[in-house]
Amino acid sequence: MRIAKVIGSVTLNRSLPSFDGAALKVVVPLSFEDLAEDQEPAADPIVVWDDFGAGVGSQIAMTEGGEAAQPFLPDLKPVDAYNAALLDTLNIQVRSLK
Repeated sequence: MRIAKVIGSVTLNRSLPSFDGAALKVVVPLSFEDLAEDQEPAADPIVVWDDFGAGVGSQIAMTEGGEAAQPFLPDLKPVDAYNAALLDTLNIQVRSLK
């Protein structure tokens, strides 16, 4: 599971029937440095399936790969990433290793 920031949404003109009613968001995965230093993410954006109504600027916990399709079983959906949670607050403690 990774943390990502929502930067937009996807509107489909035509899609597979299994995508009827889908809400797709464009997100950028956040690295530890992005989170700890509150800097803009440098990763490439990806599209996630969102059942929670995340808005632009929201931070989410997302799953990828095979785990992303698990919420839909026994149905099969061509999904690579899934919004598993909306994050209200993140507490990051940076400790030096000595």
